[in-house]
Amino acid sequence: MNDIILKQAKTPFIFYSRLSLNEFTGYKARNIYEFLECIKKVPDASIYHHTHNFLLLYHYVTPAPPSDFAYWVREVLDDEKLGEKLESIDTIEFQNISDLRESIISTIKDYIKKNPSAKLASKGREFHFIKSVTFAFPTKYVANNLMEFCDCLRNIGINSIYFHMFEARLRLAKGQNDFSHWIEDSLEEKKLAETIGQADPYQYTLEYLRNWIIKEIEKSIERSIS
Repeated sequence: MNDIILKQAKTPFIFYSRLSLNEFTGYKARNIYEFLECIKKVPDASIYHHTHNFLLLYHYVTPAPPSDFAYWVREVLDDEKLGEKLESIDTIEFQNISDLRESIISTIKDYIKKNPSAKLASKGREFHFIKSVTFAFPTKYVANNLMEFCDCLRNIGINSIYFHMFEARLRLAKGQNDFSHWIEDSLEEKKLAETIGQADPYQYTLEYLRNWIIKEIEKSIERSIS
Protein backbone atom coordinates (compact mmCIF):
# COMPACT_ATOMS: atom_id res chain seq x y z
CA MET A 1 0.00 0.00 0.00
CA ASN A 2 3.00 2.29 0.45
CA ASP A 3 3.40 2.57 -3.35
CA ILE A 4 -0.14 3.88 -3.86
CA ILE A 5 -0.37 7.46 -5.09
CA LEU A 6 -2.97 9.26 -3.02
CA LYS A 7 -4.64 12.63 -3.38
CA GLN A 8 -2.54 15.33 -1.74
CA ALA A 9 -4.22 17.77 0.61
CA LYS A 10 -4.56 21.45 -0.26
CA THR A 11 -3.03 22.19 3.13
CA PRO A 12 -1.25 19.70 5.42
CA PHE A 13 -2.83 18.60 8.69
CA ILE A 14 -0.69 19.59 11.65
CA PHE A 15 -1.43 17.53 14.74
CA TYR A 16 -1.60 19.55 17.93
CA SER A 17 -1.43 18.43 21.51
CA ARG A 18 -2.46 20.18 24.71
CA LEU A 19 -1.51 20.90 28.28
CA SER A 20 -4.16 21.93 30.77
CA LEU A 21 -3.82 23.97 33.96
CA ASN A 22 -6.74 23.80 36.38
CA GLU A 23 -7.63 26.90 38.39
CA PHE A 24 -10.26 27.54 41.05
CA THR A 25 -12.81 30.12 39.93
CA GLY A 26 -13.75 31.20 43.46
CA TYR A 27 -17.31 29.96 43.02
CA LYS A 28 -18.66 27.20 45.24
CA ALA A 29 -22.09 25.75 46.02
CA ARG A 30 -23.60 24.01 49.04
CA ASN A 31 -27.09 23.36 47.67
CA ILE A 32 -28.84 23.18 44.33
CA TYR A 33 -29.86 26.87 44.36
CA GLU A 34 -26.29 28.07 44.86
CA PHE A 35 -25.22 25.48 42.29
CA LEU A 36 -27.62 26.93 39.71
CA GLU A 37 -26.49 30.51 40.32
CA CYS A 38 -22.85 29.53 39.95
CA ILE A 39 -23.50 27.71 36.68
CA LYS A 40 -25.01 30.95 35.34
CA LYS A 41 -21.91 32.96 36.25
CA VAL A 42 -18.80 30.80 35.85
CA PRO A 43 -16.71 31.15 32.67
CA ASP A 44 -17.18 28.83 29.71
CA ALA A 45 -13.90 27.13 30.59
CA SER A 46 -15.46 25.95 33.86
CA ILE A 47 -18.56 24.50 32.17
CA TYR A 48 -16.29 22.72 29.71
CA HIS A 49 -14.03 21.39 32.46
CA HIS A 50 -16.83 19.89 34.52
CA THR A 51 -18.56 18.27 31.54
CA HIS A 52 -15.38 16.91 29.90
CA ASN A 53 -12.80 16.41 32.65
CA PHE A 54 -13.78 12.75 33.05
CA LEU A 55 -13.00 11.97 29.40
CA LEU A 56 -9.26 12.25 29.97
CA LEU A 57 -9.21 11.05 33.57
CA TYR A 58 -11.07 7.87 32.61
CA HIS A 59 -10.20 7.66 28.91
CA TYR A 60 -9.85 3.87 29.21
CA VAL A 61 -13.41 3.40 30.56
CA THR A 62 -16.51 2.84 28.45
CA PRO A 63 -19.15 4.02 28.86
CA ALA A 64 -17.57 7.10 30.36
CA PRO A 65 -18.38 8.17 33.92
CA PRO A 66 -20.89 11.02 34.38
CA SER A 67 -20.03 14.72 34.36
CA ASP A 68 -18.80 16.34 37.57
CA PHE A 69 -22.18 18.11 37.86
CA ALA A 70 -24.22 14.91 37.68
CA TYR A 71 -21.86 13.10 40.05
CA TRP A 72 -22.01 15.81 42.76
CA VAL A 73 -25.79 16.12 42.62
CA ARG A 74 -26.24 12.37 42.87
CA GLU A 75 -23.49 11.41 45.29
CA VAL A 76 -23.23 14.48 47.55
CA LEU A 77 -26.75 15.92 47.49
CA ASP A 78 -28.15 12.40 47.23
CA ASP A 79 -30.56 13.45 44.47
CA GLU A 80 -30.74 10.51 42.12
CA LYS A 81 -33.46 11.92 39.86
CA LEU A 82 -31.76 15.24 39.13
CA GLY A 83 -28.43 13.46 38.76
CA GLU A 84 -29.96 11.25 36.08
CA LYS A 85 -31.45 14.26 34.29
CA LEU A 86 -28.09 16.02 34.20
CA GLU A 87 -26.34 12.87 33.05
CA SER A 88 -28.86 12.40 30.25
CA ILE A 89 -27.98 15.75 28.63
CA ASP A 90 -26.48 14.66 25.32
CA THR A 91 -23.34 16.76 24.90
CA ILE A 92 -22.91 15.74 21.27
CA GLU A 93 -26.01 17.76 20.37
CA PHE A 94 -24.34 21.07 21.21
CA GLN A 95 -21.92 23.04 19.07
CA ASN A 96 -20.87 25.60 21.68
CA ILE A 97 -20.58 25.98 25.44
CA SER A 98 -23.30 28.63 25.69
CA ASP A 99 -25.99 26.25 24.44
CA LEU A 100 -24.72 23.46 26.69
CA ARG A 101 -24.80 25.81 29.69
CA GLU A 102 -28.38 26.85 28.91
CA SER A 103 -29.46 23.22 28.71
CA ILE A 104 -27.95 22.52 32.15
CA ILE A 105 -29.61 25.63 33.60
CA SER A 106 -32.97 24.75 32.08
CA THR A 107 -32.77 21.18 33.39
CA ILE A 108 -32.08 22.34 36.94
CA LYS A 109 -34.72 25.09 36.83
CA ASP A 110 -37.43 22.71 35.63
CA TYR A 111 -36.53 20.23 38.31
CA ILE A 112 -36.52 22.60 41.29
CA LYS A 113 -39.91 24.01 40.28
CA LYS A 114 -41.34 20.60 41.12
CA ASN A 115 -38.85 19.82 43.88
CA PRO A 116 -38.19 23.08 45.75
CA SER A 117 -36.61 21.57 48.87
CA ALA A 118 -32.83 21.95 48.91
CA LYS A 119 -30.48 19.44 50.49
CA LEU A 120 -27.28 20.87 51.93
CA ALA A 121 -23.89 19.38 51.21
CA SER A 122 -21.96 18.39 54.30
CA LYS A 123 -18.98 20.55 55.27
CA GLY A 124 -16.02 19.91 53.03
CA ARG A 125 -18.14 18.46 50.23
CA GLU A 126 -19.25 21.71 48.61
CA PHE A 127 -18.94 21.92 44.83
CA HIS A 128 -15.91 24.02 43.92
CA PHE A 129 -16.01 25.28 40.36
CA ILE A 130 -12.76 24.85 38.46
CA LYS A 131 -11.79 26.10 35.04
CA SER A 132 -9.28 24.58 32.63
CA VAL A 133 -6.73 26.86 31.01
CA THR A 134 -5.52 24.99 27.93
CA PHE A 135 -2.27 25.50 26.06
CA ALA A 136 -2.19 23.99 22.56
CA PHE A 137 1.04 23.38 20.69
CA PRO A 138 2.01 21.70 17.39
CA THR A 139 3.57 18.23 17.44
CA LYS A 140 6.10 16.83 14.96
CA TYR A 141 3.33 14.93 13.17
CA VAL A 142 2.14 16.36 9.86
CA ALA A 143 0.01 14.66 7.17
CA ASN A 144 -0.36 15.50 3.49
CA ASN A 145 -2.63 12.60 2.52
CA LEU A 146 -4.82 9.96 4.13
CA MET A 147 -2.08 7.36 4.45
CA GLU A 148 0.22 9.79 6.23
CA PHE A 149 -2.75 10.81 8.37
CA CYS A 150 -3.23 7.18 9.49
CA ASP A 151 0.47 6.83 10.27
CA CYS A 152 0.33 9.96 12.41
CA LEU A 153 -2.81 8.78 14.19
CA ARG A 154 -1.03 5.59 15.23
CA ASN A 155 1.70 7.59 16.95
CA ILE A 156 0.14 10.73 18.44
CA GLY A 157 -0.74 10.87 22.12
CA ILE A 158 -4.18 10.66 23.71
CA ASN A 159 -4.15 14.41 24.42
CA SER A 160 -3.84 15.12 20.71
CA ILE A 161 -6.84 12.96 19.84
CA TYR A 162 -8.82 14.63 22.60
CA PHE A 163 -7.88 18.11 21.39
CA HIS A 164 -8.89 17.51 17.77
CA MET A 165 -12.03 15.45 18.47
CA PHE A 166 -13.51 17.26 21.48
CA GLU A 167 -12.00 20.68 22.15
CA ALA A 168 -12.07 21.77 18.53
CA ARG A 169 -15.75 20.97 18.13
CA LEU A 170 -17.22 22.38 21.34
CA ARG A 171 -14.83 24.53 23.33
CA LEU A 172 -13.42 26.20 20.21
CA ALA A 173 -16.98 26.41 18.80
CA LYS A 174 -16.10 24.95 15.41
CA GLY A 175 -19.15 22.72 15.29
CA GLN A 176 -17.03 20.02 13.67
CA ASN A 177 -14.01 18.04 14.78
CA ASP A 178 -10.68 18.97 13.17
CA PHE A 179 -10.26 15.60 11.46
CA SER A 180 -13.55 15.78 9.57
CA HIS A 181 -12.98 19.42 8.67
CA TRP A 182 -9.57 18.72 7.14
CA ILE A 183 -10.70 15.59 5.28
CA GLU A 184 -13.64 17.46 3.73
CA ASP A 185 -12.01 20.83 3.12
CA SER A 186 -8.46 19.89 2.10
CA LEU A 187 -9.02 16.45 0.56
CA GLU A 188 -12.62 16.87 -0.63
CA GLU A 189 -13.52 13.46 0.81
CA LYS A 190 -17.01 14.43 1.95
CA LYS A 191 -18.34 10.92 2.60
CA LEU A 192 -15.42 9.97 4.83
CA ALA A 193 -15.63 13.31 6.63
CA GLU A 194 -19.32 12.73 7.31
CA THR A 195 -18.68 9.21 8.61
CA ILE A 196 -16.15 10.45 11.15
CA GLY A 197 -18.16 13.56 11.97
CA GLN A 198 -21.40 11.68 12.65
CA ALA A 199 -19.86 9.30 15.20
CA ASP A 200 -20.61 10.06 18.84
CA PRO A 201 -17.14 10.25 20.44
CA TYR A 202 -18.62 10.36 23.95
CA GLN A 203 -19.62 6.71 23.67
CA TYR A 204 -16.10 5.37 23.21
CA THR A 205 -12.68 5.39 24.78
CA LEU A 206 -10.06 7.58 23.14
CA GLU A 207 -8.07 4.51 22.09
CA TYR A 208 -11.16 3.04 20.48
CA LEU A 209 -11.68 6.31 18.60
CA ARG A 210 -8.09 6.23 17.37
CA ASN A 211 -8.43 2.69 16.01
CA TRP A 212 -11.90 3.25 14.59
CA ILE A 213 -10.88 6.36 12.65
CA ILE A 214 -7.83 4.55 11.25
CA LYS A 215 -10.03 1.66 10.07
CA GLU A 216 -12.52 4.00 8.41
CA ILE A 217 -9.74 5.82 6.59
CA GLU A 218 -8.14 2.57 5.47
CA LYS A 219 -11.48 1.37 4.10
CA SER A 220 -11.82 4.66 2.22
CA ILE A 221 -8.34 4.23 0.72
CA GLU A 222 -9.13 0.68 -0.36
CA ARG A 223 -12.35 1.81 -2.04
CA SER A 224 -10.53 4.56 -3.91
CA ILE A 225 -8.00 2.12 -5.44
CA SER A 226 -10.32 -0.79 -6.18
